[in-house]
Amino acid sequence: MAASPARHGSGAVWGLGVNTRRDNAIVTADLWVRGGSSAAVSSPSGRVAQWRSASIVAPRLKRRAPLPAAIVLRETESELSFLQEPSDVIAVRDRPLMLHCQVRGEEPVAISWRKNGAPLAAGGRIRVLLNGTLLIGSFQKRRDGGDGDVGEYDCAAQNRYGMLVSRKAKVALASLPKFYTHPASMSVDEGGVARFQCQINGVPEAQITWERDRQPLDTGDSRYTLLPMGVLQVTGVRQADAGVFRCVATNIANTRYSHEATLNITGTTASYKEPVILSGPQNLTITVHQTAILECIATGNPKPIVSWSRLDGRSIGVEGIQVLGTGNLMISDVSLQHSGVYVCSANRPGTRMRRTALGRLVVQAPPEFLQWPQSVSKTAGGSAVFTCVAQGVPEPHLIWLKNGKVLMPGHNVKLTNNNR
Repeated sequence: MAASPARHGSGAVWGLGVNTRRDNAIVTADLWVRGGSSAAVSSPSGRVAQWRSASIVAPRLKRRAPLPAAIVLRETESELSFLQEPSDVIAVRDRPLMLHCQVRGEEPVAISWRKNGAPLAAGGRIRVLLNGTLLIGSFQKRRDGGDGDVGEYDCAAQNRYGMLVSRKAKVALASLPKFYTHPASMSVDEGGVARFQCQINGVPEAQITWERDRQPLDTGDSRYTLLPMGVLQVTGVRQADAGVFRCVATNIANTRYSHEATLNITGTTASYKEPVILSGPQNLTITVHQTAILECIATGNPKPIVSWSRLDGRSIGVEGIQVLGTGNLMISDVSLQHSGVYVCSANRPGTRMRRTALGRLVVQAPPEFLQWPQSVSKTAGGSAVFTCVAQGVPEPHLIWLKNGKVLMPGHNVKLTNNNR
């Protein structure tokens, strides 16, 4: 949808342009304004991108000098731009933390920092180095009902042309609370399938390993499959697999052990058993270029054959596709085209008897700019237009900033499309 530019009595000109694409939403936004602005774009997933600033310069004119009709596009070294912006980081309690901020532009350039939108006062544990880096000498966790040093930080650079604000960097505290899911004891026929799972919320994500009888598990055995979501699968179980299992979670904050679970082997069975899917794929949301693992483990006698398909009938393909263990699907370097509902089927050999389980894979793309605003030189009283185009999944939300502050529509400012 597009609307032709309209001219209003105030002399301000504004318009609306929308351009969308189904697989990767494209957002176009125009800003018609007198003044200088920069912009940022974010998505519901919390990811944010920001472009370099664009400015409007009104040249000084002698009295009664005629107003030039042309708009002059220009880009100079006087304008501020970031060489390095602060990035998301996980801090460790009582250890130092640094957030970097490097800016290019005409000197002098003043660097300041904000936490959760409020100015951050330097002093004591908190210092701003000469190169603009923020140093927190000893990171502290929440206390007295506050969040301590945890929060969102951004740096602001200012010179005589205006102010430019960086992306927001999320600073979290490393932690490893107790397990919220522990492995459960089970009895399995010899030759059958065993599955244990433990779950824990760690920051950063904990590395999970397993022990049997309090000794590290031999993961070189092809019958053992470890999945990143804290799952241990054992296929073709033997008497030697019997024992007490537990998982170990480790990250930079701590190491924790789960409760113990016993695996009992009950003996060989020759009786017929219909296919059963012990655990099927779970709904999963990830970002492009990450790896997706969809679990599917089945048991039965005779041993069922596990296969995968898409509910929409499209081919899964072969590039980047791998089967882990006896039926888990791994997709490396996922793209938007991998989004969909996946079907795991457990078939009894030689028959049409089967069991199925479904899981939805959602692939998101972080916001990125396709078109940036350009700086212009304008006479006082004239009109200028800044245009940006961004794409991402989900559809990004565009935000305009002027000298580091969110720009709101007014009598001389018009914002179009997606500036909700």
